Amino acid sequence: MILSDRAILAAMTDGRIVVRPFRPDCLGTNSYDVHLGPYLMVYRDGALDARRANPVREFRIPPDGFVLVPGQLYLGVTAEYTETHGYVPFLEGKSSVGRLGIDIHSTAGKGDEGFCNHWTLEMSVKLPVRIYAGMPVGQLIYFEISGPVGKSYSAKRSAKYRRVSPHPIPSRMQLNFAPRPRRR
Repeated sequence: MILSDRAILAAMTDGRIVVRPFRPDCLGTNSYDVHLGPYLMVYRDGALDARRANPVREFRIPPDGFVLVPGQLYLGVTAEYTETHGYVPFLEGKSSVGRLGIDIHSTAGKGDEGFCNHWTLEMSVKLPVRIYAGMPVGQLIYFEISGPVGKSYSAKRSAKYRRVSPHPIPSRMQLNFAPRPRRR
């Protein structure tokens, strides 16, 4: 079941949902609007390697905006810090953003119960589009969980994205691979 605006506010009142900064005008009928933070990141190498940390270049979006181009993956970040306890958050792009041909996530639209951080956005575009820090990019939708959670995301040692950061966080896929034995 999806939480309504009143249920989201009730969960915020008792601390099960946290959004900072919170703006009442961003609360929709059954979602909360989030905005693009000031930082973007791009991978520096043409071919990425899932077994290693790939080098990145981070930059601040200029006040006059930045043009995203097709064929390039951009890592953005939400301006809002969020926490979700007892619910599963989903991040979906706003329809106005989609109608500009901007995708805000490739595969990671579902958060985990216990996720406490800014959301990294995996952004791509169909056509060149100028974007701006602070523009609305997505909406968080909260689902109820059926049954107790065994271990919250924030309590898992294996959770790769627990370090709180207002900057995009690149892939940490390399942590899923066992170290390779050294050749003698």
